[in-house]
Order: sequence, then C-alpha cells, then structure tokens
Amino acid sequence: MGYGEMTCRASRLGRTSLAMPRLSPFAALLLLSLPACAGSTPPRREPAPAASPAYPGEATRVLSERDAARLRNNKGLTLQWIDWNTRGSAVVTPGPLWTLRGAQAQAGGKGRLFLDGVILEIGEGYFTFRGTIRISDTPDPGRKCEADKTWHFAVTQNRSYYRLREFEWCDYLTDYVDLYF
Repeated sequence: MGYGEMTCRASRLGRTSLAMPRLSPFAALLLLSLPACAGSTPPRREPAPAASPAYPGEATRVLSERDAARLRNNKGLTLQWIDWNTRGSAVVTPGPLWTLRGAQAQAGGKGRLFLDGVILEIGEGYFTFRGTIRISDTPDPGRKCEADKTWHFAVTQNRSYYRLREFEWCDYLTDYVDLYF
C-alpha cells in the first residue's frame, strides 16, 4: 500500500494524522506530485523501478574532479517539454559507485521526468549513467517513454549543463534532458 492510499484510507476512517517516517527531500517531492485524495481509492501506480543493480566491486570512474564537483553541486534538471525555467531536483550521491536520482514535474499538469541509476564514469565535460529514464504525459497526454540502459550526457558549446546525447530514444520526438551545474 502506497503513502497516498494510506492517507486516503486514514481520512475515510476519521483519523486526522498518520505516523510517517521522516522523508528525504526527494521522497517529499515525489509525494507532492501524487494526486489529491478525492474520497475514492486512487488508481494503483506502478512502483518506481529500482536503479540498475551494481555489479560486485563496481565503482564510478572519476577522470575529472571538476566535473565530479559539478555533479555533486548540480542546480537541477529540465526536460524542455515541461519547463526550462523551473528546474526539477537532482541528487547525486558520491560513493564507491555514485548514484543519480532526479525528477521534474509540470506545474499544473501531468508531465513528469524521472531519472534513477548509477554514474559509471565522470570525464572532462561528460558523464555516463546506467539506469532508468522515464518521461510521461508530455508533450502530449498519454505519452509514456521509459528505458533502462546506459546513457551518455555531455557539455557542448560551453553550455552550463550536461545534455542527454540520445535525443530520439522514444517515439522519434527529440527530448532535451539537461542537468545544470
């Protein structure tokens, strides 16, 4: 049972509060993107896919400390169909194997971008990411694109962001996924 279902069930039972564990900022962002409880059980949603599993002993290869710092201190991410001016959040967690998890939600709409996975290599002006990228309900309602694979992001033309280099990976529309530094 998801958090939204527990909240709806608790409100129908007349309870005014529900004990919940402390949430990370990313988990709170995801919860805010859930629809409001409207007196009926919300539709069941597929759980977010887990990041691609790491192989035993796998570690992120850091070839550029400058780019590693840019990723650690990133300023969010965007998908052009949602909004270039209001960025979503991205959390990069260093470790032996670095992780990247991010999301952007369309204000007042259903459009969503979601990334979850591991960073395999950080080089000068690029990084390689293995995991899931999901785009839903943007630019058109009902559009759903999701793939779990190895992705390449790079800085081009001295821009202040890394851009996903696989542009037309789903249904031949060009998706610009950018991670800002």
